[in-house]
Amino acid sequence: MEGSPDLPPVDPNRDQSEETAGKTAGSGSGGVRLEGVTKEFGDFTAVHDMDLEIADGEFFTMLGPSGCGKTTTLRMIAGFEQPTRGSVLIDGSDVAGLPAYKRPTNTVFQSYALFPHMTLEENVGFGLKRKKIEKNEIKRRVAEELERVGLSREAKRKPNQLSGGQQQRVALARALVNLPKVLLLDEPLGALDLKLRKGLQIQLKQIQRDVGITFVYVTHDQEEALTMSDRIAVMNEGRIEQCADPETVYDRPSTTFVAGFIGVSNLLPAVANGSNSIDLDNGPSVPTPDASRFGAGEKCFAVVRPEKLTVSTPENAPSDQPGVDGLVESSLYLGTSTQMAIRVAEGVSMTVLVPNASEDARQHLPGAGANVRLNWLPEHMHLVAESETNSSIAESSPTETVTQGVN
Repeated sequence: MEGSPDLPPVDPNRDQSEETAGKTAGSGSGGVRLEGVTKEFGDFTAVHDMDLEIADGEFFTMLGPSGCGKTTTLRMIAGFEQPTRGSVLIDGSDVAGLPAYKRPTNTVFQSYALFPHMTLEENVGFGLKRKKIEKNEIKRRVAEELERVGLSREAKRKPNQLSGGQQQRVALARALVNLPKVLLLDEPLGALDLKLRKGLQIQLKQIQRDVGITFVYVTHDQEEALTMSDRIAVMNEGRIEQCADPETVYDRPSTTFVAGFIGVSNLLPAVANGSNSIDLDNGPSVPTPDASRFGAGEKCFAVVRPEKLTVSTPENAPSDQPGVDGLVESSLYLGTSTQMAIRVAEGVSMTVLVPNASEDARQHLPGAGANVRLNWLPEHMHLVAESETNSSIAESSPTETVTQGVN
C-alpha cells in the first residue's frame, strides 16, 4: 500500500483547522490545560484524573515507560481519543468532544506517512492545497518550511530518495506549514539510529524556538527529554509522578520511581532519625539537611547520582563533607569514565562514576579490595518518598544501585 499511488496514506494534516490556526505560526495563545481528565478503556483506566497546564510556546515532554498513559494523553489533546471525564482546553477553549480536524493542532508520528508518489514540496503543501489556499501562498509557505528543516534543495525529490532522518524532517515541515497552535509529537525519532536521533534532537529544539509554538512531545527516551524540554512530566501508571524542569527532575526527583527511571541513581532505603541525618538500612548514619522533611522513624530513600560522588583514601578524604567509608568491590572502564562499585555496609553498595580526565589519574584509582571513603556535597544527597503508584523500581534491588533502563 505504501508504494501505490492509488492508495496513499491517510492525510496526516486532517487534524488541523485553518480557521482556528491563526495567520502565522505561533500567533495567539497556544497553551494546553487538562482538568480532571480520565480515560477508561472498559475496566482499565489509562489516565487517572489528570490536571496539567502547558504554557504557550513551551517545549513540554511527557516521559515514561510503555503503558504509562503518555500517548493516550497526547491522543486526547489531538482529538484521536475523547476523555471519559474531564476537560481539554486549548487556547482557553474546551475542545473535548471535538474531532481532531477541528482542533488547532497537528501531530507528527513515528511513521512518516509520506505520499510516495509526490515530491517533497507536494507532500508538504498537500494539506494547504486541500484547503484551497491560494497557489502563491502555498508556494511561499512550503518553501519557507522546507528551508526551515534544511531540505529546500531536495524539494523536487521523492520520499524514497531520502534518508529516514530527512523523511522525518519532511513530516515535521508538513505539520508546521499548517500553522498549528500546538504541535504534538508522538515518539517521532524512535525509528532512527542513535547518531541521527541525537542530531535531530538539537535541530528539533532549534526549530521549536524558531517557530515559537507549543510542542507537546511524547517519549520513553530519557536523554531526549532532558536534552530538549523546558519541562518534563514523568508518568507512571496513568499519573504524573513529577512535573518540573529537566534539572529539577534529574537532581531532585520527588519519588523513588522518578529517581530510578531518570538516569542512574544510588537509591538507598533509609529511616529518618529525628535529627539532620538518616540511618541507611544495614548501614551508617549519614548527615543530610533534607532529613528535616521526614519525621523520626519515617521511611525514605537517599538518592545520590554516581557522578556526584568522589573517591579518596580515608586519610585524604575532605573533612568538611558528608561521606561514608567503604570497600571497593569492582572497577569497570567505560571509556569516558570509570564505574566503581563500593560496598558501604553488608548488602549495601553505591556506584561511582569517575571521569577519565587523564590516563595517569585513572591508573591511580583504588582497585578491588581497597578501603576508601565516599564524599559528596550536602546538596547532592536528596531524600525521596516511596512512589504511591508503583514501588517495583525501589523494591527490585533495595540495597543496590538502581539503574532503570527503558525498552
